[in-house]
Amino acid sequence: MKIAIVVSDFNKEITSRMEKAAVKAAKSLGAEVAKKIHVPGSFEIPFAVKNILEKEKIDAIAALGAVIRGETHHDVIIVGTIAKKLVDISLKYKKPIGFGIIGPRVTWKQAESRAEEYAKRAVKAALEMARITKK
Repeated sequence: MKIAIVVSDFNKEITSRMEKAAVKAAKSLGAEVAKKIHVPGSFEIPFAVKNILEKEKIDAIAALGAVIRGETHHDVIIVGTIAKKLVDISLKYKKPIGFGIIGPRVTWKQAESRAEEYAKRAVKAALEMARITKK
């Protein structure tokens, strides 16, 4: 089973931990991390995911990012948009995408405490769905 990992570099102190946890989780579940892509921010994740699915032979993708609460509701809009686009891409290409994006409405401290768990869950969900669809 081949998985790709797409990681946002924004809030890198958190997302670098997520990336390490995702790679470890994939290996422990018997998957090969066939591709890792870094993007500037979480908003760019759907574009990178679509690009991978158009060009690579991948069974699943884990999308990782951390969108921290600010003074406005910008984080809510960003995470909602990303979630919708990832679902659209997943359905179009018939490939599972694990949603490992922390947010919206989280503090830095909350994001730090959730980093590894969100990454592991995204990988696990994507791989489980890939196995289900291969049956």
